[in-house]
Amino acid sequence: MGVLLGLLSALSYGASDFVAGVGGRRSDPNTVTVLAQPWSLLAALLAVLVMGPRAPHAAELAWGAVSGLGTAVGTFALYRGLSTARMSVVAPVSAVLAAALPALVGFATGDRLAWPSWVGIALVLPAIALVSQHQGDDAERKRSGLVEGVTAGAGFGVLFIGLDRAGTGAGSWPLVAGQSVGVLLLLIAAIWLKPTSWSRAWWPATAAGILGGAANLLFVAATGAGQLAVVAVITSLYPAITIVLARALLHERWSRPQITGLVIAAAGVMAITLGQP
Repeated sequence: MGVLLGLLSALSYGASDFVAGVGGRRSDPNTVTVLAQPWSLLAALLAVLVMGPRAPHAAELAWGAVSGLGTAVGTFALYRGLSTARMSVVAPVSAVLAAALPALVGFATGDRLAWPSWVGIALVLPAIALVSQHQGDDAERKRSGLVEGVTAGAGFGVLFIGLDRAGTGAGSWPLVAGQSVGVLLLLIAAIWLKPTSWSRAWWPATAAGILGGAANLLFVAATGAGQLAVVAVITSLYPAITIVLARALLHERWSRPQITGLVIAAAGVMAITLGQP
């Protein structure tokens, strides 16, 4: 069940990034980012109202707040890197780190995997890098974007680790704390970013925020049903979803590395699934 929920989380994250990317092309990516975050907070609040979990402990809220810090830092660094540096560096570095850091924490805190799952993780990590490759005007950019890629990957890794450590006992309350922190930090960042095109960014931001909120909820459920080392790696396949949607809806061409990455990723997911009890 953890693998399935992780895949659904990756689907939601990937769809969110796709919608945000298309909306950013037509308006302003900074505006889309700022407007999307409150919708993720609303999704967490609605989940609390519907599920009616127990009151959260201070530690659960604290870990939720840590996840929100990761959300804000990761999102800001990713969008800045994709817009000002080489996408072919920023995207794969951020995605692999977002998978590797929680996996390492999972191993350190006691996750034990069967050998097929180890094989699957060994396949998925390079597959994430391959499917994240972008073609275009990267060669014309002067900066590699390594700093932004590392920062974004570390931020999303902190998001995943924080939500896992908060656990599922308090339902979505840790997400409420985290998304509140994310909203606050991104609003502060908006003062510096000076976003524009508010009217055109509204609808894509709404869709991206709702999808991102659903992805967060699915990730929390996945960590409750499976091990962090597995769930984080599966969820970090979200770039594959984005490029599949770009191919289907925008008719974008796939590069050979992306096709190779998709095939390897599918094999890796199958191996991880076989290794689950």
